[in-house]
Amino acid sequence: MPKDPIIYADHILDAIANIEEDLAGVEFEKFQTDRRLRQLLERNLEIISEASRSLPQDLKDTEQEIPWKAIAGIGNILRHDYHKTYPMVLWETVEKDLGPLKRSVKRLRRRI
Repeated sequence: MPKDPIIYADHILDAIANIEEDLAGVEFEKFQTDRRLRQLLERNLEIISEASRSLPQDLKDTEQEIPWKAIAGIGNILRHDYHKTYPMVLWETVEKDLGPLKRSVKRLRRRI
């Protein structure tokens, strides 16, 4: 039996909150040289990726501006091509993509 989609929306929102907390006040120069910060970010992006796969497609279809396939795909990159992750790409993901995703998932959660 599939789990309630609220659980997966909450996992995404919790992971975003973790990222926001972990990177609060951190400049890119520190991030790129701090292995622990990068690994914290990578783990939370994996959680976001995996949880996004479990949200119902009809629900995701209501938030078409979010690149759901790319979100699912980043988990594969982090798990299988971990040696190809670049700090600047991770940083830009946080800077550009997490805000819109957070707002979108909050809307999805209200619709559930």
